[in-house]
Amino acid sequence: MEGPSFEPIEISFPLPKHPHLNFHAHMSPLGTCVMVHLTTTDLDRSQTSLPPLGSFVYAMPNLRSDGDIISTPLATSGSSIDYATRMAKVLARRMRQPVYVGCSMNFAGTTTEEEMEGFTVAVSEIMRQWNERRT
Repeated sequence: MEGPSFEPIEISFPLPKHPHLNFHAHMSPLGTCVMVHLTTTDLDRSQTSLPPLGSFVYAMPNLRSDGDIISTPLATSGSSIDYATRMAKVLARRMRQPVYVGCSMNFAGTTTEEEMEGFTVAVSEIMRQWNERRT
């Protein structure tokens, strides 16, 4: 097993169909778990106010059964808890190790389909970076 990394992986890209809305991820492999922080920035809105802290979720895979992912919210914010929980479960399943996900995503002005498309792209990009680091 690889040890902790003091060089986090930072990812940033515009969301599909919303080039003004940027996705940002900060991923820190910590040896026995991974810490991921997610947020969005909107180029159309003033960035003078601080974004809310959001939700923080822990997810752990069941290594005997791929379908079972145990998760628990550690801090909740109504607007981001579902996204944080889904992301934590998907990443824990794919990385096959415990994951902490902090999430202060804001998808105001997008449809559910656009949010899910962004989720898919985000998972793909996070896993691509993860796999590159592991090889």
